[in-house]
Amino acid sequence: MALVVVPVRYPLTKHSRRTLERAIEVARERDAALTVVHVDLYQSGRKVTRIDLKNAVERTFGPLENVRYVVRTGFLVEESILDEVAAEGADAVVIGGQQASRLRRIFRRFTDNPNIDRYLRTHLDCEVITVEATA
Repeated sequence: MALVVVPVRYPLTKHSRRTLERAIEVARERDAALTVVHVDLYQSGRKVTRIDLKNAVERTFGPLENVRYVVRTGFLVEESILDEVAAEGADAVVIGGQQASRLRRIFRRFTDNPNIDRYLRTHLDCEVITVEATA
């Protein structure tokens, strides 16, 4: 079964809700499983649980089928997202426009190719769908 991964902030922001909405659409269109990921930063000292994340998503979107909730802990959000995408063998990752900008900056530091979609396709064999913020 195909897998779509979507990183979100907790509590869900307006942008996270929009990104998650698109990820749910993509998963349904492709008859894919969905993994919702939140990254707790070590330096923030917050502890979000999978239940917290699931409850927040279901309060907004109602009960969802074939969804897995993951809370990772790390120093860099972007690195943790890439680790999750790679570990799960995701077919697609849906990210917000702001996250895409941060990932591009990081890639520029490590590679001469700031194109996230191409980088992930090359290194992780994964499609990237970017959701731009709406006014």
